[in-house]
Amino acid sequence: MSRNSIFVIKREEVEVPGLYFTSAPNQDELFQVGDQIEVYCDHEFGGDRVRDWLIGTVVQVDPKMIAVQFQDNVYLTDGWMVPDHVLWCQKDSSNIRKVLRRKRKIRPRPAKPVAKTEGDFDDNFDQDIEPDEDF
Repeated sequence: MSRNSIFVIKREEVEVPGLYFTSAPNQDELFQVGDQIEVYCDHEFGGDRVRDWLIGTVVQVDPKMIAVQFQDNVYLTDGWMVPDHVLWCQKDSSNIRKVLRRKRKIRPRPAKPVAKTEGDFDDNFDQDIEPDEDF
């Protein structure tokens, strides 16, 4: 064959097999964008690096992973700081959980007595004022 020879490729239509699911894709996601969750990770607390639960916001949900953004600096286990405070986690990881909201008992505060000053009115102000004699 010479350099100038042209190859012609025959085009044929090929049927692509359809996708068959044994069950419908899961539409009920455990985490939604905007959810508050806790992640067990390395982060800064009081100027020190600690490994503890930190509250963040879900910013992206993929089929297997979620992206969580934090207000504080978070670090990878090898020491690198995570850019943009966004940490990617697997959805089924034991290091993420919904925020545990602890219910606090609301205690009624005792009423503070109001200190009276010299110019305050009291219940018997009628007795303090003498009637004007000109009327």
